[in-house]
Amino acid sequence: MVFEDRRDAGRRLADKLEVYKGTDAIVFGIPRGGVVTGYEVAEALDLPLDIVVPRKLGAPGEPELAIGAVAPWGDGQALIDQTAVRYLGVTQEYIERETQNQLDEIDRRLREFRGTTEPPDIKGKTVIVVDDGIATGYTIQAAVMALRKLEPAKLIIAVPVAAPEAVNRLSEFVDEIHVLHTPVQFLAVGHWYRNFEQTTDEEVVELLRKRCPQCNL
Repeated sequence: MVFEDRRDAGRRLADKLEVYKGTDAIVFGIPRGGVVTGYEVAEALDLPLDIVVPRKLGAPGEPELAIGAVAPWGDGQALIDQTAVRYLGVTQEYIERETQNQLDEIDRRLREFRGTTEPPDIKGKTVIVVDDGIATGYTIQAAVMALRKLEPAKLIIAVPVAAPEAVNRLSEFVDEIHVLHTPVQFLAVGHWYRNFEQTTDEEVVELLRKRCPQCNL
């Protein structure tokens, strides 16, 4: 299964979530690409759109290599890949410093994208967390753990494509998980899209202006 782009993936994902059309559910996209996919889900199901901004913790000297992740609206506790930390010899001091740096970046992005760092009101509601794909799953796991603290009635992950091992691990953290494609040879999220151009900050803000009633834009 190959998707034309994030919008095509979102429309196909919405078909699998038809039962939530017109309910009290809220779609949460993960910036940047997940907001485009999430917007199409929200549009098709007549639901509001919002965002949650997790950030990976980069390894010392290799910021693209994740050793964990952190998300907003919690106690600032990071989700750590202990195997990677032991293998790379990462110190606790480094983890604390990198966690704070990413929490600062999360606040900056929330202000830019939502207009506020205040947590959304999701207590007692259904939350559908959407991204354009899942590789390791650490960032989306951090996101759902943070959202769980805001006491939704039901927490759902919905993505077009994901690595099977990530799906298995994430299943224990949510009430439902919906994935259109779980290739055994995953390779990378972008491999399953014909067009996987980077989403801009401006596009994220534009989409949220259209469907995010809790944003202050």
